[in-house]
Amino acid sequence: MTEPFSVAVTVRGYETDVLGHLNQSVYLQYAEHARWCMLQAAGIGQSELIGKGVGPVVLETTIHYLRELRAGDEVEVTCGFVWGEGKTFRVQQTIRKTDGTPAAEVTAVGGLLDLKERRLVADAREYFRALAADPRMFGL
Repeated sequence: MTEPFSVAVTVRGYETDVLGHLNQSVYLQYAEHARWCMLQAAGIGQSELIGKGVGPVVLETTIHYLRELRAGDEVEVTCGFVWGEGKTFRVQQTIRKTDGTPAAEVTAVGGLLDLKERRLVADAREYFRALAADPRMFGL
């Protein structure tokens, strides 16, 4: 796909801290929300993952805060998978204000956990390719 998947989110007042800024932990929630929305848009729900005996796991997350967000701000949260060699993949995300200003960049290292063996599967790409109605959403 040429454009990464994205989902719109409005910052809610209860998500802000005493300074009126979006609480730092909520950025992770927005990123997670976008990842699950992308999976669902590709036709992959939790039941499909469990049916295959796997579940997504986040192994590492990095957030670069670029601009503050406040209650009422509308943002777009993008989501794109980057595949390398081995058991893990990267998910690159941007939280962007509607005027195009980036507010944060989130990069996560993830994998698919074999729910029986409790180990990462050897090639997560093959699971996503097999489960997705449109594997192109994952760059496959």
